[in-house]
Amino acid sequence: MSQERAVPASAVPLEELSSWPEELCRRELPSVLPRLLSLSQHSDSWIEHVQILKIIVEMFLPHMNHLTLEQTFFSQVLPKTVKLFDDMVYELTSQARGLSSQNLEIQTTLRNILQTMVQLLGALTGCVQHVCATQESIILENIQSLPSSVLHVIKSTFVHCKNSESVYSGRLHLVSDLLQALFKEAYSLQKQLMELLDMVCMDPSVDENDDILNMVIVIHSLLDICSVISSMDHAFHANTWKFIIKQSLKHQSIIKSQLKHKDIITSLCEDILFSFHSCLHLAEQMTQSDAQDNADYRLFQKTLKLCRFFANSLLHYTKEFLPFLSDSCCNLHQLYLQIHSKFPPSLYATRISKAHQEEIAGAFLVTLDPLISQLLTFQPFVQVVLDSRLDLPCELQFPQCLLLVVVMDKLPFQSKEVQTLWCTDSQASETTTRISLLKAIFYSFEQCSGELSLPVHLQGLKSKGKAEVAVTLYQHVCVHLCTFITSFHPSLFAELDAALLNAVLSANMITSLLAMDAWCFLARYGTAELCAHHVTIVAHLIKSCPGECYQLINLSILLKRLFFFMAPPHQLEFIHKFSPKEAENLPLWQHISFQALPAELRKQTVHEVSTVGTAECRKWLSSSRTLGELESLNTVLSALLTICNSAGEALDTGKQTAIMEVVSQLWAFLNIKQIADQPYIQQTFSLLLPLLGFFIQTLDPKLIVQVVTLQTSLLKLEPPDYVRLAMLDFVSSLGKLFIPEAIQDRILPNLSCIFALLLADRSWLLEQHTLEAFTQFAEGTNHEEIVPQCLSSEETKNKVVSFLEKTESRSVSPSLECRGVIIACCNLKLLGSSIPPTKILGLQPYAKRARQEFPWEEEYRSALHTIAGALEATESLLQKGPAPAWLLMEMEALHERMDKLKRYIHTLG
Repeated sequence: MSQERAVPASAVPLEELSSWPEELCRRELPSVLPRLLSLSQHSDSWIEHVQILKIIVEMFLPHMNHLTLEQTFFSQVLPKTVKLFDDMVYELTSQARGLSSQNLEIQTTLRNILQTMVQLLGALTGCVQHVCATQESIILENIQSLPSSVLHVIKSTFVHCKNSESVYSGRLHLVSDLLQALFKEAYSLQKQLMELLDMVCMDPSVDENDDILNMVIVIHSLLDICSVISSMDHAFHANTWKFIIKQSLKHQSIIKSQLKHKDIITSLCEDILFSFHSCLHLAEQMTQSDAQDNADYRLFQKTLKLCRFFANSLLHYTKEFLPFLSDSCCNLHQLYLQIHSKFPPSLYATRISKAHQEEIAGAFLVTLDPLISQLLTFQPFVQVVLDSRLDLPCELQFPQCLLLVVVMDKLPFQSKEVQTLWCTDSQASETTTRISLLKAIFYSFEQCSGELSLPVHLQGLKSKGKAEVAVTLYQHVCVHLCTFITSFHPSLFAELDAALLNAVLSANMITSLLAMDAWCFLARYGTAELCAHHVTIVAHLIKSCPGECYQLINLSILLKRLFFFMAPPHQLEFIHKFSPKEAENLPLWQHISFQALPAELRKQTVHEVSTVGTAECRKWLSSSRTLGELESLNTVLSALLTICNSAGEALDTGKQTAIMEVVSQLWAFLNIKQIADQPYIQQTFSLLLPLLGFFIQTLDPKLIVQVVTLQTSLLKLEPPDYVRLAMLDFVSSLGKLFIPEAIQDRILPNLSCIFALLLADRSWLLEQHTLEAFTQFAEGTNHEEIVPQCLSSEETKNKVVSFLEKTESRSVSPSLECRGVIIACCNLKLLGSSIPPTKILGLQPYAKRARQEFPWEEEYRSALHTIAGALEATESLLQKGPAPAWLLMEMEALHERMDKLKRYIHTLG
């Protein structure tokens, strides 16, 4: 014993210190610790440093004052420990290239380094455990060096393990056992550190001190570790995130201004997308595989659960730190778009089963809805979503449209201020402009050409207990837009009017149509005065249009539709304001369906328009007849044609004769060269043809010959499409006419030539109209022998047969007898045959027409059944006794209502 004491404690060998009893360690701590610290500082040996560290931790750390640990131990040892650990990692990476089963020296060296690293991690774990065991609440300032050093070592360990396949290449098996041990030790160390950090106590009354900075560094260091382990251990990854969120919220009041919120949001969004894509990949694999693998499904469910966890974490974090997320709104916006771009019904979606779609939607996508609700009141998010400079790739246009619809659905439940924020334009600076929600919806909708064309289908709304039906994107947006209009704040009506008008004037047809549908809904939903006001505005806009343009076409369609919703007193006011007696108002009346007017008012207006129209035609005929005057003449002809198409029955015999006379006189001034060269004359020609077709039964046969002959010659000069479409109106009307034998040889060959040329046209639009016109002609004509003569080639014959077969299933085909004639002519190749087509009728089976489905069919049937029952009851009463005097008057009134309903059905069709 005396010999032992002869050796000072500060000079005892390291190996001997490891065996000292606890009491001796406590007593000699003041003299031994400085020596050990000095040795660790001056030692360049990894093994020796780790040995010293272990001795301090195991033998002397329990006896140190926990309030002075940072000054006496951590700050003096841990920086050197971190440096040596980094050196070991570097050495491993450098030496790993030479690793092989034959090179035992390098193999031994690398394994020794790995073992030393495992021991070092164990020593650090001992430090953390000691702090946890000796303190109920921890002040970071007292252990400042410990968390940062431990986190650095943990991250370096995980990075090395993650890259091990590339670092050790094909020789990983030679060190895999030690790498596993290293990973487990780092895993254990991090768990222990998170337990320590959970015990940290911070003073909320202190705005700035080192503790705040240290806690922020800790949270962001854990965030870095998350990015490393995300693909290594899902459960550990999720637990790390859970801890980050927990600590951020626990110390929210103190660290909220120092946290790098954008980094946290960005990492969360990346992890959500990664797990979501993994989920889709697994679902796709299961969909493609015939065999059901329970292991795959369990992994799918586990991954889906991870998706939901990350989404809920984002939801929680966003809720608590929203005021600090201005620069994260772009990430959150992109997250929503990216997710929906990969999920059905997106055209860019992964192909997965319906069952998997429902699972993902029910467990994960539902969390995105409350996220949008939270962001709805946040001005920076509004700016990002409605940014006028927003330039999205094709695959994100559809998700953007869906997002805007979701926002639109939520706004009615928000304050006026929030609605105003979304529904008004704003210019924050010269470079930052925000468009209104409605303008954004129309613009976004316009970008979804692929989804509208195919079309894609979305989940519909339940109605009266019926099952949900899939709806097109057009229906989806239209229904939600109209619903939104019903809750629109009155102070924002000007924005609504401007957005609807701007969209109606769009060059994109489908966008304009959507705006018209919404506007018509507004006309029906709003007051009669509002509808009248809108009709007046549109009428003035039409009159102010400088000439033919797509905007004028769109406005005229809108005017025609809105006019049907006007109350009769307002229609009368419109007539007084835009009198049909004045020629200057004919540009309006050419676009209004006279069916929209009550019977008496319709008759009066038709009379006035036809009177001024024929007068203007005679005025032109008696003038110098210059090309410059043709534009006004064409407007007059268009108004007369509108009368014939929508209210021909209201024309008395005198007016019919007057119109037919001026039309015949105008035709006499046309010649083929002018029609071929002059656009205005082409338009005149295109208006005269359907007018002549309307009066086909009373036309002079010689005039019919002239018209058919001119069309045949003109077709060979390839006139514009709208001219050829007008020709179809006329030639299809000839199916109603029995052509006198004296002129058949001058009409029928030309007629077959016209149909043959038009049926061979390559324009899809013209082809469709020609097929419809041809079947209409064939259905009505008494000259069946011309039908096969029109089918001039095998291609044309096949085209007609295909059209008839398709229209049969849509219940819009011509009569069965007509279809039988045409198909028989085609199939039996009677082109040029002398067998009369009528002889074939008995050979053709008559198939049933398919029933066309209508959404309210059952309700219609029930209503008609009630009407039929009432009529039967009335008939029965009449058989029992005389009718009361008032019955006939009431039946007349009902008859008028039936006529009105029929006209309305006609306009809808």
